[in-house]
Amino acid sequence: MVIKSKALPEGWALLDFCSFFVLSVVVSLVAWSRKAAERDKFMSRGHCEQEEYGDHTCEFDADAERIDRARVESDRRRGRGAVSNASGRYEPETREAFDDGWDSLGDLPPFKTRVQDEAARNIITTNDSPDISFDQSINPYRGCEHGCIYCYARPTHCYLGHSAGLDFETILYVKPNAPQLLERELANPRYRPRIIALGTNTDPYQPIERERRLTRQILEVLERAQHPVGIVTKSALVVRDIDILSRMAEKGLAKVALSITTLDRRLARAMEPRAATPARRLEALRLLGEAGVPTTLMMAPIIPAINDHEIEAVLTAAARVGVREAGYVLLRLPLEIKALFREWLEEQQPGRARRVINLLQSMHEGQDYRSAFGLRKTGSGPYASQIAQRFRLARRRAGLSGERQQLRTDLFRRPVLPGGQLGLL
Repeated sequence: MVIKSKALPEGWALLDFCSFFVLSVVVSLVAWSRKAAERDKFMSRGHCEQEEYGDHTCEFDADAERIDRARVESDRRRGRGAVSNASGRYEPETREAFDDGWDSLGDLPPFKTRVQDEAARNIITTNDSPDISFDQSINPYRGCEHGCIYCYARPTHCYLGHSAGLDFETILYVKPNAPQLLERELANPRYRPRIIALGTNTDPYQPIERERRLTRQILEVLERAQHPVGIVTKSALVVRDIDILSRMAEKGLAKVALSITTLDRRLARAMEPRAATPARRLEALRLLGEAGVPTTLMMAPIIPAINDHEIEAVLTAAARVGVREAGYVLLRLPLEIKALFREWLEEQQPGRARRVINLLQSMHEGQDYRSAFGLRKTGSGPYASQIAQRFRLARRRAGLSGERQQLRTDLFRRPVLPGGQLGLL
């Protein structure tokens, strides 16, 4: 049997197309309205994550409720910075601890640090950001046990399927092949020497470095190649490598910056629970300076109504131990850090929480944070200008410089890998 289809009357094809077009528009409008409703819901809270809606950009925190439900009992997170452990923003499911009526939450064990090796494929990371002083860096570790609540690297843990909260402090990744990768990349004929920064994402001298010693091995590679390096840390462990750093500094190849946010031990313990005390960091700066290593104080971050009243005291203390340079960065709250920091404020500084957020928003045009180059680190407006002016005046009175010391690149010697050819000269 042969079945023949009937020809459609004239105009029906156009009618089918019009019906499909109208249906598509309706579906799109329904989806947009739901998204707009969700946006308005979170906009009313006044804190949030940046999203794009057509040609309109607004901010909202889609993670606020999720993070609030993911709070962790204080006994389980003693010595940690974050209050919660919400699922990462890329995860299809959310997790939360709840009491099933048997008081089972009290039976959960405390968070312990777990370490996993990661076979990295390359180790030098490059960037083209116009508001930072380096364009390549090395991070031998992912995650950071220091647990600084304000750390702008926390959201990067979500790329690994983890939380920006407690997971960032307790699930650490180590790149054991970092020194070998570095030597290979420096040996590449196309490589051109420029300063390499250590500690730009996670701290190269966090507690795990005592055992793994990757940062020291990286410094050994850089010293052999006579390659410039700049270090940023909150750890006094940097003094362990003073032998390498002093030799490199003699040739203009090394400098070290320590971040000191406060001189108050209790505040430091709350904000940076596993970092060195302020006194230990100042002592590290003194020892490095005496060994001939150029030193810089970074007051990073400055948090309005929390530590901005200490600007003058911190700079004065740094000058007393021989620091040469000083700089600062305003508190940054990208992505999950918005909710995590608010949560920390409510627990640690409940009486100041509202004022802190109001001052921050006054420096970011009513938002918690703006990611625009040039504004993300300093903010704008009267209060931001006041902080900048106070810092400049205090730095001048303390006799510190605001100019960055330049390191040498002309001494670089390209490594020769096993089986490679030595240079003629």
